[in-house]
Order: sequence, then C-alpha cells, then structure tokens
Amino acid sequence: MGLHPNGRKACLSGTPGLGGLVVPNSANVPVGGLPTFILGRTGPYKQQAVQKLMAADLNTIREIAGRVATAHGVEVVDVELRGGGKARTLRITIDKAEGVTHEDCAQVSREVSTILDVEDAVSGAAYTLEVSSPGLDRKLVKAEDYRRFTGSRLKLMTREPVNGNRHFEGRLQSFEQGRLTLETVPKGKPKPGHPLVGQKIEIDLANVEKANLVPEI
Repeated sequence: MGLHPNGRKACLSGTPGLGGLVVPNSANVPVGGLPTFILGRTGPYKQQAVQKLMAADLNTIREIAGRVATAHGVEVVDVELRGGGKARTLRITIDKAEGVTHEDCAQVSREVSTILDVEDAVSGAAYTLEVSSPGLDRKLVKAEDYRRFTGSRLKLMTREPVNGNRHFEGRLQSFEQGRLTLETVPKGKPKPGHPLVGQKIEIDLANVEKANLVPEI
C-alpha cells in the first residue's frame, strides 16, 4: 500500500492470500503459460481480436468489482487494464463519500483478486492488480458524479466540438436532465476595474469523452 503524489491511496495485490505483486490468471498456471490463438495472428485482425477480448474482460471485471465494492460500502469509479504481455496492470478505482481508507483498498483488492482467479476472468498472462482511491483529480464518469461534484472545478474534453472547441476548464454550475452547465475559466489578464467573466457552456453528458476534477488547494 502507498500514497501517490496526487493524494491517491493504492493497494497492490497478488495471488489471493499471498500478498504478492503479480497475480497469475490461474493459481495452477505459471506466468505466460496460457497462450491464445490471438498470439498467432497478424495485422488488423489481431488488433481487433485483442480489443474485443479486452472489452469482454473489462465488462466482467466491472461486474465483479461492483459486487465486491457494494458489499463493502464503496463504489467503483473506474476500471482500467493497461499494458501488454507480462507488464499488464489492472487498476480499479474506488470511492465513498467520507473518503477511501487503506483498509477499504485492501479488502476490495483481496476479494476481487480471489474472484478473478476462481472465475479466470482475465484472459492472457499475469497482471498486477492495483486498487486505489481516485485522488484529487478524480474522474467523473456517471451522472451521479456530476450531481455530487456540482460547484467543483473540472477539466473535460468532448467527443464533438461545442462552440468550436473540445477542451474546457471551469466550474460545474449545474447538472440537470443529462446536461451540465460549465462556467469556463476566463483567459488572459483582467484590466483594472474590469474583472474577467467566464462563459457559460451547456454540454450533453453523452458528448463528454473524459472529465476530471481540478484540485483546488
């Protein structure tokens, strides 16, 4: 367990009950011992097959992580599977209103690791499981996230341009009926006696590609 510079609490987990850093996808299979047909394919077909397999894995992992998180009174903010070969990292981010503790991370990590191993939910070679809190730059993913953090400053990128722009930073004024209102951060330096005023932008949640809180310290 450790504390990242941005305030994120993390717990690295390994084979269920052993506390190691590397989690084999099966307790009885050595690292790298499960080659798949994908490894023998080349070109765009290999890439498409890998993407489909990873998407299927992530859906299963999200469902498992969600069950465990609910049992421990926390929510799953995000699930990511990064890297390739023996250098893969499965990162699960959890949160709760009063803040996530190291014990929360450890409990979720142990149980998720056990279930993933029993159900063989992650295909391919070994991986490192990391369960952590969101940190100060937490992602906003669900509608509930935007309701909870109304009034906070955030940075986001849209899928399609809004007023000719895809990148915005400002304060979240409101979130209603699937649309968020953002008061953008004014650019430039204000003239004496003329404070800069941000522009209010309305953005559909469906058009948000990614969004993060901006730490205010």
